[in-house]
Amino acid sequence: MCGIVAYIGPKDATTFLLEGLQRLEYRGYDSAGVAVLGKSGALKVCKTKGRVADLAAALPARFKGTTGIGHTRWATHGEPSDANAHPHTDNAERIAVVHNGIIENADELRAKLTAEGAVFRSETDTEVLAHLVAAHLGDGEGQLEDAVRAALKLVVGTYGIAVVDSAQPDRIVVARNGSPIVLGLGEKEMFAASDVAALVRYTRQVVHLEDGELAVVRADGFRTFTEDARTVTRQPSTVDWEVGSYDTGGYEHYLLKEIHEQPAAVERTLSGRLDERFATAHLGGLNLDARELREIRRVKILGCGSAYYAGEMGAQLIEELARIPAHSEPASEFRYRNPVIEADTLYVAVSQSGETYDTLAAVQEIKRKGGRVLGVVNTVGSAIARECDGGIYLHAGPEISVASTKAFTSTVIAFALLALHFGRIHDLSPADGRRIVSALKALPGHIRQILEQDEEIAELAAKYADNAGMMFIGRVRGYPVAREGAQKLKEISYVHAEAYPASELKHGPLALISPELPTVALVPDDELLDKNLTTLGEIKARSGRVLAVAHRAPEAKLADHCILVPKSEPELDPLLLNIPLQLLAYHAAVALGRDVDKPRNLAKSVTVE
Repeated sequence: MCGIVAYIGPKDATTFLLEGLQRLEYRGYDSAGVAVLGKSGALKVCKTKGRVADLAAALPARFKGTTGIGHTRWATHGEPSDANAHPHTDNAERIAVVHNGIIENADELRAKLTAEGAVFRSETDTEVLAHLVAAHLGDGEGQLEDAVRAALKLVVGTYGIAVVDSAQPDRIVVARNGSPIVLGLGEKEMFAASDVAALVRYTRQVVHLEDGELAVVRADGFRTFTEDARTVTRQPSTVDWEVGSYDTGGYEHYLLKEIHEQPAAVERTLSGRLDERFATAHLGGLNLDARELREIRRVKILGCGSAYYAGEMGAQLIEELARIPAHSEPASEFRYRNPVIEADTLYVAVSQSGETYDTLAAVQEIKRKGGRVLGVVNTVGSAIARECDGGIYLHAGPEISVASTKAFTSTVIAFALLALHFGRIHDLSPADGRRIVSALKALPGHIRQILEQDEEIAELAAKYADNAGMMFIGRVRGYPVAREGAQKLKEISYVHAEAYPASELKHGPLALISPELPTVALVPDDELLDKNLTTLGEIKARSGRVLAVAHRAPEAKLADHCILVPKSEPELDPLLLNIPLQLLAYHAAVALGRDVDKPRNLAKSVTVE
């Protein structure tokens, strides 16, 4: 899996392919490669372990063509190597394929193809596709799209693919099943990619393929159809993200830029959605009227990684403001426990990309059993957005760094709006509704105040970065914040971090406390303040070091350092308490010399299980 790009038109394909791959590097990668076809039809392939810059350096001097495909790989089958990099070709080097996803029956197909004379040169599942397509083309003059369609009928698994044939250089065939493929419409040229990030510099008109669909793409247009050759019509939509959104904008890293973009992102998420007259939120995309909402007795939120932790914060908001039981769980586990789908439960799927495979599969399981699902996503036209019955678009803007920051914050804002909307339909008073509306409007200013402490937090991060591990603790509203804070530190600095409810320390984790294991403690000024201060005392009594994130600084004997956060309403305080933890993780990673935007072993959009 990772990034796919493709081009067909009058220009040199290689230029677009390399630039497109560079724009997709943030998704995660371990190798990269391109294949191009010139006017003569000769297939040229270059691929290498490493980054796109390594690929560019390895390209021969004369490597041009007007039709081409490219790929950045995140290994699922076989170690990172030149041989395992995409594109993969058949033995005659007529067919080249790039692929995101996993072919589950690859071993079975490999054995069959080997028996028929195919010679495999990699450990990947993807190479199976190249040999399958070639086998269906044979020695005749069959159409590439028919051969791809026939090959995919034998495949079990997920895929987003792009295929070229040296005998048919006038076309590229793409297909989708569980892994995104987007077509870009140009002037006498066409593009394809797994992410619109690769396309926005060249076109704003895009077409999203649905699962089970293929397209044959030519310089003058495209045709979409299903695996049974039934023609389908796909209308283009307009991408509203700017090219500049994909640049660092003068910041050292995308991650730092995105942390500092959060005030504006929150304003976009809130824009047009606050109703001060009735002290509620407008969420027209839910496709649920007030009567239907009143019939909901439970909310279950599904997400992976940071989306799961945002869901935990969302569940807390819904329970507090709407007094409806709410729960968040990992989408990756959901469908494997044969979940009971209840008619009066509202399911909410959370995904920044809208393409997270585990979350998409959970949505499909719920829909199959007759459940109702809302999506909270950042990408218009994404698979989860299309599968759901309604939902909330975040409008946070493109998020390039693997670690989610502004999309996480906008997701929590979306849940605050949903909780407010639910609450006012149920029993939340107008006074409490006005209180929440006012606090939501103030959040961008509060976030800016926290970001002004960037340099001070960088100094603190340098003091704590060299520790082998850190503990993050919080109570009730603060516990999901602790979990997200630990996640951020782990994924970008590689420092081991654990998160616990502060109340659980005495039930085991206190055994870990020592001067070598600092604790980041979330200490909001709320009804649990005294209990949190007692916990800090327990840590200090065992010679533990404490970095408090608080509304007012604890006594010096209870905390070694403190980051102060503006006070909001109690229900929204967790969102603000999280912002310093993002900066702490970022600056710790910088101090340790980590690759901040592309942490090892991870990918931005996980489109495999």
